[in-house]
Amino acid sequence: MRVLGVDPGLTRCGIGVVDVAPDRTARLVHVEVLRTHPDEALELRLLALGRGLATLLDEHRPDAFALERVFAQQNVRTVMGIAQISGVALHLAADRGLPIGLHTPSEVKAAITGYGNADKRQVTAMVTRVLGLDTPPKPADAADALAIAICHAWRTGPAAPVVGVDAMTPAQRAWRDAEARAGRR
Repeated sequence: MRVLGVDPGLTRCGIGVVDVAPDRTARLVHVEVLRTHPDEALELRLLALGRGLATLLDEHRPDAFALERVFAQQNVRTVMGIAQISGVALHLAADRGLPIGLHTPSEVKAAITGYGNADKRQVTAMVTRVLGLDTPPKPADAADALAIAICHAWRTGPAAPVVGVDAMTPAQRAWRDAEARAGRR
């Protein structure tokens, strides 16, 4: 399953593309951060980010699209910017007929690290480990986009039986255990 994950933002919009096998092993396909300048007009920023995302969707042809769900913050301006680029991203994915998943930050953190309150450093470390990367993806928006894509695949993709607990990452074991406690397996 190929998933394109988006960590939405007007100044930095993280995009991560991963291939995830039925045994939940993940492989990096592409990662980047689309950027716009804060002094640029809003409509031009949305246009630039939308064009960049459209190009990546067409180039990588994902099977699914995952986006971080907008959540309330103290800074209304930040929330509005995230909501606006999220709307553009959702439109582009829907226009291509992609299944769409919205995941809260705590869902993503729990899926990747096994702990819903993990910090950015912990998320980046686990993304690096899950994908078998030599160096952590930077900036944090890139790691977050990859985490969103991995989370989506792990939560929605086909779950094949895993041979032995040692074949799973700590996050995969935590997710399996949480699903078992919730009666999902």
